[in-house]
Amino acid sequence: MAGGVGSRFWPMSTPQKPKQFLDVLGIGKSLLRLTFERLQDLMPDEQIYILTNTVYKDLVLEQLPELKENQVLCEPMRKNTAPCIAYASAKIYNENKDAVLIITPSDHLIIDTNRFDEIINTAVEVAIDKNQLVTLGIAPTRPDTGYGYIEFDNSNGVVAGAAYEVTDFKEKPNLETAKSFLNAGNFYWNAGIFVWKASVILDALKQFQPRLFNLFADNLTVYDNSMKEELAVYNAFDQCDDISIDFAVMEHAKNVTVVLSDFDWSDLGTWGSLNQHLYKDDKNNSIIGDNVFTFNSENCLINVPSNKLVLLDGLKDYIVVESDEMLMVLKADNEQELKNYLKVIEQAKKVKE
Repeated sequence: MAGGVGSRFWPMSTPQKPKQFLDVLGIGKSLLRLTFERLQDLMPDEQIYILTNTVYKDLVLEQLPELKENQVLCEPMRKNTAPCIAYASAKIYNENKDAVLIITPSDHLIIDTNRFDEIINTAVEVAIDKNQLVTLGIAPTRPDTGYGYIEFDNSNGVVAGAAYEVTDFKEKPNLETAKSFLNAGNFYWNAGIFVWKASVILDALKQFQPRLFNLFADNLTVYDNSMKEELAVYNAFDQCDDISIDFAVMEHAKNVTVVLSDFDWSDLGTWGSLNQHLYKDDKNNSIIGDNVFTFNSENCLINVPSNKLVLLDGLKDYIVVESDEMLMVLKADNEQELKNYLKVIEQAKKVKE
């Protein structure tokens, strides 16, 4: 899934080129490219599909030249994860009734790819053998209020890499509730990575979201890579609700399993989450850029073009990012306010126009 706008990674991430297409780690590869290469260990290139917004199709093909055009499934409008999963599931099911789907966002960072492969293979086995809707849960390292949580029965202990029956999904909690989840030991972060048979997820959509099912899967003959498909998909997205797969299916279904995942994971939702994975100098500064000089500065994340000579003095706990003639100097503690700041900027721009 590669259709989001990544607004919390402004100014690098813009609606024209959001974060999944950016080299936010400074290693010469976009997050989309890293995700693609991670999946290459699990399946041949021709079985990898990218779901993205129509406006990003050319960007996908530019960054993933291994793919054919019909492997890029385009959403004409953003309607959250359930419609895009319904679309992909119906299309792939039409091609292969026995297909098993691995669904992953394109903007996650996973360092231990060998362990990722092991966890995915376990999830595939459960999905095939038990007709389960399988989700990956990440062991929480802090009482984070930015993630949903998966509750499971740990009465027989907790074993990393094992599969457990899901008892409940919890929405993003407040801090006190998040602390209680962490102390309980049987609440894992919801990573938004899923494994299931195409037939099983379509059955679940038919049961819990019949209108969504009818829009995307009632007539599978439309999926023929022609203008007929393009028109049918446009009409389906135009009429469907904006709803996540968690709200649409996962919180209602009974055949849900979580595989407890212990690979290093981050959803890279913010600059702060990225900063945890970057090299630090002796003042705990993370610097991407070849000509950055810091003085009396510590605990900063700095990401600037390599052709820019930068001098920073006296900054502590700041995020400094420059991209495409836009500059952000943001106190790290205020990062949660970035979306609000951007709204003010947009309003100011409209007034000037």
